[in-house]
Amino acid sequence: MITRKSIREIEHMKRAGDLLVACHKEIAKMIRPGITTMEIDSFAERFLAQHGATPEQKGYNGYQYATCASINDEICHGFPRNEPLKNGDIVTIDMVVNLNGGLADSAWTYAVGNVDESGQKLMDVTKAALYKGIEQARPGNRIGDIGHAIQAFAEAEGFSVVRDFTGHGIGPTIHEDPHVPHFGLPNKGTRLKEGMVITIEPMINEGAWQSQLDDNGWTARTTDGSRSAQYEHTLAITKDGPLILTDQDE
Repeated sequence: MITRKSIREIEHMKRAGDLLVACHKEIAKMIRPGITTMEIDSFAERFLAQHGATPEQKGYNGYQYATCASINDEICHGFPRNEPLKNGDIVTIDMVVNLNGGLADSAWTYAVGNVDESGQKLMDVTKAALYKGIEQARPGNRIGDIGHAIQAFAEAEGFSVVRDFTGHGIGPTIHEDPHVPHFGLPNKGTRLKEGMVITIEPMINEGAWQSQLDDNGWTARTTDGSRSAQYEHTLAITKDGPLILTDQDE
């Protein structure tokens, strides 16, 4: 079932989004060769606690961490670890914040030290693809319009779009209807209506789009070992267009 949020509920989720953005901006300052994603995870949990919030994904279906930390060929749901990040790595930090019942979800890919030209292009195209999708998130459009905009842009730049993981509705729980694929055909799928709150979170690969799951049952990675990047916003569908609840003023 798709729930549509009131203005008050959206404002509540926006406050969670503001806190999530503040946490991401602090994490951005921490990213460097030698730091571990476990240190980043511990920081995020402390930061949220200090501001009266909790990491919603911790405990979700048994997940043990405050963040997901996916490095290089890991597409999503990577476990934080004690292995130091290396110069040239790319790492995606994904988290869901619960602030007094309001939820917000955002992932960001970070360059560790000096990333090569192709890795930087992957990150740049993935971020741009996110905003191509957001442009389509308007009342009267359909879910397929979002996915088509992302797919057409990313594939024209020589990259592939992950099929196995999608965006989703959010609130009052992490994953709500509808699913929001990052590929597809225009004018297909669920029609977008004012008050819907969704995530758009394209996962874009250097090589093939196919993924495989690690033995831990969570972490997805590319089948060909190519790198993957992801950027994600939570946004509300409003009569004036998409309202990004996790806007970093990028």
